Amino acid sequence: QARLIESGGGSVQAGGSLRLSCAASEYTYGTNCLSWFRQTPGKEREGVAGIYHGSGRVYYVDSVKGRFTISQDDEANEVYLQMSGLKPEDTAMYYCALSTRGSCLRPPLSPPAYELWGQGTQVTVSS
Repeated sequence: QARLIESGGGSVQAGGSLRLSCAASEYTYGTNCLSWFRQTPGKEREGVAGIYHGSGRVYYVDSVKGRFTISQDDEANEVYLQMSGLKPEDTAMYYCALSTRGSCLRPPLSPPAYELWGQGTQVTVSS
């Protein structure tokens, strides 16, 4: 079974930037969306950004619009999240996820719609 492996997390000061990467160990037939979620202790997992594998159509949650950019490299089976203007409230564990469902970009992004998850990478933003 394919695995998703995230990298690029770390600690930055407010206003800084980070670039998260997610590599799929192999192509998953029927992939529709690759998305990023985040979660803090005691809170539900939140969909941050997603991208359709074929068309490149994207979705962003309102709180990150204008600051985060999602992109993909189809040949490398990788998806990226460029995060700029980071705020302390962006602090969370960030997860990459894959969905084969047609509704995978319907807002808000729904974790049950995603079949494959990475192990997560921590992002910490200090004020």
